[in-house]
Amino acid sequence: MTPSHPRSPASNLSPLTLDIADLPLCPPAGPTALLPVTAPLSTSTSPHVSRISASRAAPVILDTRVVTGSGGGPEKTILNSPRFLEPLGYRMICGYMHPPADPGYEVIRQKAERSGAPLISIPDRGPWDWRVVTELLSVCRREKVAIWHGHDYKTNALGILLKRFWPMRLVTTVHGWVQHTARTPLYYKLDQLCLTRYERVICVSDDLLDACRECGVPARNLVLLENGIDATEYTRRQSVAKAKTALGLPVTGFVVGAVGRLSAEKAFDVLIRAVHAVIRKGHDVRLVIVGEGGERAKLERLAAELGIGDRVCLPGWQADVRGYFEAMDVFALSSLREGLPNVVLEAMALEVPVVATRVNGVPRLVQDGRNGLLVEAGDEAGLATALLGMIGNEGLRTVLRETGRRTVEGRYSFATRMQKLKQLYDEVLSPSGRA
Repeated sequence: MTPSHPRSPASNLSPLTLDIADLPLCPPAGPTALLPVTAPLSTSTSPHVSRISASRAAPVILDTRVVTGSGGGPEKTILNSPRFLEPLGYRMICGYMHPPADPGYEVIRQKAERSGAPLISIPDRGPWDWRVVTELLSVCRREKVAIWHGHDYKTNALGILLKRFWPMRLVTTVHGWVQHTARTPLYYKLDQLCLTRYERVICVSDDLLDACRECGVPARNLVLLENGIDATEYTRRQSVAKAKTALGLPVTGFVVGAVGRLSAEKAFDVLIRAVHAVIRKGHDVRLVIVGEGGERAKLERLAAELGIGDRVCLPGWQADVRGYFEAMDVFALSSLREGLPNVVLEAMALEVPVVATRVNGVPRLVQDGRNGLLVEAGDEAGLATALLGMIGNEGLRTVLRETGRRTVEGRYSFATRMQKLKQLYDEVLSPSGRA
């Protein structure tokens, strides 16, 4: 049966966006002092509050994640999910832990508002802030959470801890471990220990499925569920020429674009060097990399040293990147590590030809020569050659635009992904669903 269309974010029902301060905290007297789960969430008449207390009969999913700044790719899935799951019989609440004074978190609030996603904001003051535990327990009890859905090592650990005090099922999504820091090995180990305790472990790519199996997650608990996007939302609205004009880019120049966090694993330095090699061949090319991060100064310095500082544009983080996608003649993914990147799905949906590195889940999405081009990670010369091939072949670009869009519509529909997720939740809640 085809699911009914999800409620539009523009509905007259306002989405919930609550700070945890609006919810009762667990007092020192212990769990017995908590308000009963049958108590109303609030006596306020605000639509932001009434939304979360509606549809009590539907099983409640608490989708949890820890973020700093404006988040990343997983937010595109998490915040878009509630409106798709609601007509399928599930009520999803998005619970985000974030540093109290983080100005970037306002971006997530805005995204939730636009998507119609119920959002609970939980200040997280560090690894020893036990108020996070008591506040989350209060949420679980008041909202009668049926399934805890984690998305990172900390929410995975919290789910296991909180299940001791509130009966709920445990599901997690592994998006990939890509940002390496000095603490990364410790986080990996903690996450691997947690994953073996979860009833379902969703992986967005084959390589993550293999990694979870190797760390001891039982095969019966593993599920491959690739990312998807709402193709109706990501539909081209303007021509490449009009999009370039709107951004102040020369209409006649060739634009190579990229979108992502400015961090080392994205290998934007490799992309800058590849574009430099293309420019040296005499082509009028500009590179636009949309995003923010710790590598900005390094990338700007590299472009200046190569003498192409005026050809490389770093506009920073953008609330809506669709206009940038539409201005691109080619989208380039230069990453050294990825799961199944949403940005490639978005580029393909918006009919932008794609050149991508052959890493992790990318080859399942991009089939070399059919709906995009693949190169080896870190291969500066190979990336330059692929870009040159795109520049010199308008016919190829036209084919890749069409096949890329068809790929997203046929295999990576967000509505189809949500149907599969609903089935997974059904299984977990069924009497036979216990791992």
